[in-house]
Amino acid sequence: MYRLCKILLVAFAVVLSSNSLNAQINDTINNVVNTNKLTFPPLDVIIDSVIKRSAMIKFRKNNILVKEALLSTERIYWSKSLGIQADSRYGNLNNFATSEDGVSNTAAFTTAKQFNYSFGIYLKLPLFDAINRKNQIKLAQSEVEAAKDMVEFENEQIRKMVITLYQDLLLKQKLLQLRSKSLGDGRVNMQMVEKEFRNGLVPISEYVRMNNMTTTLEESYETALSDFITTKKLLEEMAGFVFDLNSTEKENDAN
Repeated sequence: MYRLCKILLVAFAVVLSSNSLNAQINDTINNVVNTNKLTFPPLDVIIDSVIKRSAMIKFRKNNILVKEALLSTERIYWSKSLGIQADSRYGNLNNFATSEDGVSNTAAFTTAKQFNYSFGIYLKLPLFDAINRKNQIKLAQSEVEAAKDMVEFENEQIRKMVITLYQDLLLKQKLLQLRSKSLGDGRVNMQMVEKEFRNGLVPISEYVRMNNMTTTLEESYETALSDFITTKKLLEEMAGFVFDLNSTEKENDAN
C-alpha cells in the first residue's frame, strides 16, 4: 500500500511538471514558428521587387538602348554621303574674250576686281553600300528584337526562381513547425522518463533510448530551422526588404 501511494505521488508530480514544461516549450515554439501568425508578403510583390532590383535586368535594358541607337545610326547612314559644297573667290581676275563676226577676228584681255562664288549639293554613295544598306538595317532591327527578348527571358527566369524559392520557404516553414512540435513532445517525454528513472521506475536502457531520441529530434529541429532561415534570408536579399512575419499579429493586437 505504501509503495502504491509512493508511485501515485511520483506520477502526479511528473504530470504537473510535464504540463508546466510542455506549456513553456509550446510558448517557445509558437514564438519561433506558428502557421497562424507567420504571414509572408504576397508572391507577386516579391517577384516585382526582385525584377526591379535585378542588376541583370538593368544590364539587358541598357543593351536595348545601345542597339536602338545603332539602329538609328544605320537608318541615317546615307546622310554621310550627302553634303553641301561652296566656293568663293575675290580679287583681280583676268578675263580673256574673243569674237569672230565672219569679217575679222578680235580679242580682248581685261583685268578687274570681282567676287565669284559657287554653291552645290553632292551625293556620294558607293555601289556596295547602296546594295548592302537594307541588310544592315535588318540586322540592326534583329539585334534590337533579340535584346528585348533577352529582357523577357530574364524576367521569366527570375519569376520561376522566385516562385520556386517561395514555395520552398512555405515547405520549410511547415517542416519547421512539425520538427518543433516533435521536439517539444520529445522533451516532455524525456523529462518524464528522467524523473521516473531517478525514482527507479524505468531501467537505464529506456533512459538512454529516450535521450538518444531527444538528441535526434533536436538535430532535426536545428537543421529545419537553419534551412528555413537560409531560404528566408535569400528571398529577402533578392527582394530588398525584410519579411515582417508578425505583421498580421500586430494588426490584430492594434485593433
